[in-house]
Amino acid sequence: MTNRNALKNIVGVMIFLLSVWLTQTSFSQANLPLQVDNMPLPSLAPIIEKISPAVVNISVSGSVNVSNPLTQDPFFRRFFPPEGERRNFQSAGSGVIVDAEAGYILTNHHVVENADDITVITEDGRSLEARVVGSDPGSDIAVLQVDQGGLTEIAWADSGTLRVGDFVLAIGNPFRLQHTVTSGIVSGLGRSGINPEGYEDFIQTDAAINPGNSGGALVNLRGELVGINSAIFSSNGGNIGIGFAIPANMARTVMDQIVSFGTVRRGLLGVTIVSVTAELAEDYDLDESTGALITSVALGSAAANAGLEIGDVIVGIDGENITSASSLRNAVGLHRPSDTVRVDFIREGDERSVEAILGEQTSAAAEPTKLAEIDPVFDGAEFATNDETQANFNGLAGVLVILIQSDSQAALRGLRANDVITHVNRQRVRNPAEIQEIITNSRTIILQVQRGTQSVLIQMR
Repeated sequence: MTNRNALKNIVGVMIFLLSVWLTQTSFSQANLPLQVDNMPLPSLAPIIEKISPAVVNISVSGSVNVSNPLTQDPFFRRFFPPEGERRNFQSAGSGVIVDAEAGYILTNHHVVENADDITVITEDGRSLEARVVGSDPGSDIAVLQVDQGGLTEIAWADSGTLRVGDFVLAIGNPFRLQHTVTSGIVSGLGRSGINPEGYEDFIQTDAAINPGNSGGALVNLRGELVGINSAIFSSNGGNIGIGFAIPANMARTVMDQIVSFGTVRRGLLGVTIVSVTAELAEDYDLDESTGALITSVALGSAAANAGLEIGDVIVGIDGENITSASSLRNAVGLHRPSDTVRVDFIREGDERSVEAILGEQTSAAAEPTKLAEIDPVFDGAEFATNDETQANFNGLAGVLVILIQSDSQAALRGLRANDVITHVNRQRVRNPAEIQEIITNSRTIILQVQRGTQSVLIQMR
């Protein structure tokens, strides 16, 4: 009886092991099918074959000025090139052919910055000399042009329809490995904070992006361009699954302006803003901590002419939701001067709308001077030559305070946005460079500013 039971147990174990093996084999075959509906195993190869000819390698050579503070020290000076000496460099990136007939290629500004010679290498091995049509540091977009037929262009997608979870492919030349393809999904949308001085609305993806991918294509599974690969988060310089691409819609808007004007002409609303925090939302009786709070309005600006006031919270531009100061900056900065935009805002709990005719950002406004680089007492404030700004403050020549942080040392000493500095240490000033010259090595700094109809003295140091 015992032997019979033992035999039954052995048989039972063998049947169990056989069933497990069959089950695992079944799952293994299900995971790696040879065919699906009598069709070969699905592959991304047809998409890659279609769009690869539109992605190019970009080789750049140029020179930059050597700038190293250690050269100011007599001991270290002998170990470094002299200050002001130019240093040659070579680098590589990627690009995307977006207009085959005109020979236009999109890439990143930082790929071709300071370039003297640019060579584009196509998938079929042709080396083409390229010229820069225009380059925009704010969006990190550059447009190149080559004089060559037989090019293949990529189709544009509407990047505004992207959703988190959509599959995407990244194509470029990482580490000089031409036409490398990686796949992933859209991990996030509307990312900012990567380049605070720029216009940011990044697509985040986990498709591997590495050095050399910059300027390459991010495409959907229809083979359409959804973004221009631009940046990565990395602790070691390589991919960790967090990459960023400039949305195709933004890139196309910037490209259209560069092709039309050779540069980007951006609209200007004429306000200083901060993002609405939970504390500000409570203070202003807002239902949500979203939007951009106006902290100052430039005289004669588009905002002033439209009736916007300090304390208004902007929540929309032409129907696009404004969630933060950066999103407002993007929305306005991608419009052209003289465009009419609808501004949705909240004032004392009431939702309102006005139309504003945008002014134009100037080089002074787009690249403000930061005197904090000369003296830390000016930390948190930015300046521009007043006669070069849109507001112009009735033609008063001087230096306009275009931005100031409320908790900065400059603000605590009494300086305000829209102040026009006319004298420093009793010397007349008309631009930031003159202020820099006066305050360098000065023991005291006393500003005379024009504030509306008042003239005010402010002791900074």
